[in-house]
Amino acid sequence: MLDRILAALPSLAPAEQRVGKLCLADPRAFAQLPVTELADRAHVSKPTVVRFCRSVGYDGLSDFKLKLAGTVNEGVPFIHRSVDADDKTGDVMVKVIDNTVAAFLKYRNDASSVAIDKAVGALVTAYQAHKQIQFFGVGNSGIVAQDAQHKFFRLGIHSVAYSDGHMQVMSASLLGPGDCVVVISNSGRTRDLMDACDIARKNGATTIVITASGSPLASAGHIHLSADHPEGFDKYSPMVSRLLHLMIIDILATCVALRIGGSTLQPLLREMKHNLRSKRYA
Repeated sequence: MLDRILAALPSLAPAEQRVGKLCLADPRAFAQLPVTELADRAHVSKPTVVRFCRSVGYDGLSDFKLKLAGTVNEGVPFIHRSVDADDKTGDVMVKVIDNTVAAFLKYRNDASSVAIDKAVGALVTAYQAHKQIQFFGVGNSGIVAQDAQHKFFRLGIHSVAYSDGHMQVMSASLLGPGDCVVVISNSGRTRDLMDACDIARKNGATTIVITASGSPLASAGHIHLSADHPEGFDKYSPMVSRLLHLMIIDILATCVALRIGGSTLQPLLREMKHNLRSKRYA
């Protein structure tokens, strides 16, 4: 959140920049002070404080302070801590876990519930209309696509996952209006995924993309679920990004299950659990 404010400062009006600098100087105090005190300290009007909050992507001062308090009170570093060659096992463990936790908390504070709600609505609509739901990804993202297919399959939703570029293009060519495809990518620059997404969208299917903001794929789909993290895709092996994508899939699957309703799913899940009992040792 603080990184977002810092990046947005140059594009803000001078008065809003003063509010932003006040926040960056002491975010903990900013989250606790009343709007009158904040306006006085920044030498701006009270409406300017609210405008600043909206300019950096929040609904207003209350929403901004709530997210800011969550950021400064967690006690987890919101920076990418790369592993060094001379790190001991304990150091590696702490850094890997801290990177992951920081990315999850950042997503919790920054994620757009509006975008997720649109994605869930598209998936539920496709399910209710007996249309196709497909998941595309390559490499590590291909594994996430398979996990997504497994989670939706357990809900009784017929879905498929493709990690091969040729299969993705062929499958996208067969999609039509009402169908839904979820495209997952770390970099958002994979040519095969871009091609498949463009074909699916041209054929009328709803395209949901889970990828980094500002990437070509982010603007190629109908619905963009941002998955931003400090892990450079060209330098680091995907670890945090993969876990972040898996978490987003979990959120989608949970919301879809709630929309479908317990009366429909509970008997199905009970039957599935019952039939799996013989597969386990007592």
